[in-house]
Amino acid sequence: MRRSVALQPLSREHHTALTLAKACERAAQSGDKEKVNKACQRAIQSFSDELEPHFQHEEQSLLPLLNGAETRQLEQRTLADHRQLRGLLDGLRQGDSGALDGFGKCLAAHIRFEERELFPALESILAASL
Repeated sequence: MRRSVALQPLSREHHTALTLAKACERAAQSGDKEKVNKACQRAIQSFSDELEPHFQHEEQSLLPLLNGAETRQLEQRTLADHRQLRGLLDGLRQGDSGALDGFGKCLAAHIRFEERELFPALESILAASL
């Protein structure tokens, strides 16, 4: 599916994030403490360098476009997912495999939600404003 020009950079970032999510899940399920620790460090670094700026952009630039009652759930879900992922950082800092697995699963589900629900709604709003 071809994305709106305004959403293409964010959509491309999703590919990198999905790769991270899968790596987190695999490491968490491996039972190997060294793999878990490395994946936790990778996730923390990626969160700081890539995910948090991505979330900030969405929260500041895109979510304000969802000002109608029919899009309120999309905004609330997006913010809830962002809070949940931020909340898992403490567990990642402790090398917790459960937090790592949860982070991977939550991140993958969040990306699917954005690509399948949030971005199509935003594209409709953006197209209507042209």
